[in-house]
Amino acid sequence: MKPSEQTIQQIERALRKIAAKFPPEKEAEIMTDIHIRVSQDTGEIRAYNDDEEELDRCVVEEWINNPDENFYQEIPPILRKCIEKLKDTVEGMSILKPFSLVLEDDDKESVAELYLVDDETVIIDPDLMEGLEDDLNSFLENLLKE
Repeated sequence: MKPSEQTIQQIERALRKIAAKFPPEKEAEIMTDIHIRVSQDTGEIRAYNDDEEELDRCVVEEWINNPDENFYQEIPPILRKCIEKLKDTVEGMSILKPFSLVLEDDDKESVAELYLVDDETVIIDPDLMEGLEDDLNSFLENLLKE
């Protein structure tokens, strides 16, 4: 699924609204996750804190009544790309570290960890790591041949 520019803008706007609730100058709150729920039926993105309090919501028109069977597998890379673009904003939120942005489905089941904010740990996009083991094995074989 290739998102439209409008979809990217809607997601980024929602992320900025979430971050605005936690301005850097405010005292850091204790929170472990920001739960992002995406509805395949309504196209709605809702964000919640650990106490189930809604932080923001928006509707991505492109996702309304999306019939794609792999919807929840295709959404994480799109959200990660938007989060990565706003990395400084997300990492600057006044939330005690570490905390995560987690994608959930309509049933509140965790689908994917989108981003971990921590001073010492970095989660690399799984798509980036795809095929790395094969490349390393090939490199080692070539190295041992010489």
